[in-house]
Amino acid sequence: MWLKLYQGLFYLIQPIIWMRLLLRARFTPAYRKRWSERYGFCKKKVTPGGLVIHSVSVGETIAAIPLVKALQQTYPSLPITMTTMTPTGSERILSDLGSQVHHVYLPYDLPCAIHLFLDTLNPKLFIILETELWPTLITVLYQRKIPLIIANARLSERSAAGYQKIAPLMKSLLERLTLVAVQNEEDGKRFIQLGLKPSQIVVTGSIKFDIHLTPELKMKAVSLRKQWAPDRLIWIASSTHEGEETLLLEAQRQLLQKHPDLLLILVPRHPERFSKVVNLVRKSHFNYIKRSSGDFPSSTVQVIIGDTMGELMLLYGIADLAFVGGSLVNHGGHNPLEPAAQGVPIMMGPHTFNFKDICTKLVLAQGLIQIADVTSLVKTVDLWLIDQNCRHEYGQNAMEVFHQNQGALKHLLSLLKPYLPEPPRDSHR
Repeated sequence: MWLKLYQGLFYLIQPIIWMRLLLRARFTPAYRKRWSERYGFCKKKVTPGGLVIHSVSVGETIAAIPLVKALQQTYPSLPITMTTMTPTGSERILSDLGSQVHHVYLPYDLPCAIHLFLDTLNPKLFIILETELWPTLITVLYQRKIPLIIANARLSERSAAGYQKIAPLMKSLLERLTLVAVQNEEDGKRFIQLGLKPSQIVVTGSIKFDIHLTPELKMKAVSLRKQWAPDRLIWIASSTHEGEETLLLEAQRQLLQKHPDLLLILVPRHPERFSKVVNLVRKSHFNYIKRSSGDFPSSTVQVIIGDTMGELMLLYGIADLAFVGGSLVNHGGHNPLEPAAQGVPIMMGPHTFNFKDICTKLVLAQGLIQIADVTSLVKTVDLWLIDQNCRHEYGQNAMEVFHQNQGALKHLLSLLKPYLPEPPRDSHR
């Protein structure tokens, strides 16, 4: 009964969803396109009978890419369709994987759209990255006997508390999942408290530790550093949200008084906010350039605005230290493993519930410092700029945590094996 009510409500709010897409399209025109995919129409864009991997947005997509490449190596003839919900996630798939996979938006959780989508794809296995629990999708997959695995799953205390308010409904949904591969024991316990059976859970660790830095990326970072600032120190503030840029620019203003050559790379999380951040930097009277301009910073440039897509790992590679955003404001923080993979010391604000386990590991290993406000941010940056040994030690500690916790991807691949066709004997050659 509750599912029918949910589906009825979802049909009723479609005009509101259309208005929201059009509003977002003012800043990101891609939201105006490909609406048919959001209702399951994708017949000429996919190959049926394969595997579907859903990653809601950019962070999950980045984590999914090593998984996709490993699956392609083992199952070269298996069609893979990747789905997202956002244009930024879509752009990341197209830029990193191109024609190696099929890509469409995951349809809205409406019975007609989900049935049409699954009629077209008829997948052997459906994988959802992290914890996107769509009731209609889960129910229809269960009815069609299509295995559904939640990979790299996490469930924060905050999310678990919200789900507890509808515990009976959650229990009925969770029972329909084939397997949940959780990042840690605590996440697993929260799923069990919501009604998932222990036999449905495997602790794999986080596949976000299995980032692979290519030699090409490393060489490009070395070259860009020489072009941009061979004799200057650089700090990067990445994946920032509204409210954070003002604080970070104030920190840069204070730091320039003591370190006049310091260069800040400021990378907003969402492309629709690029122009807004440019205006903010301009009004704050900083000398700046935009990454998209292709210009090299002169000695007087104080801020580079990272307004391109798919370059964050490159920009981390040229930075001396990093602040990871979404953490000074209450968004739960973004992935600190990307700078850790490159031996860059990390700062984050107090709001890190999206990466609680990872941040705890990094803090205990002295690879990450959690700051509370602009004052503590300035103090930490100043310390690392002055004390090169301390800066390098924190960076090396972060990198060690990154390397010590790899292996989740291999574990996950072994869990997927029973649900996929037997690979060719020479697939690993």
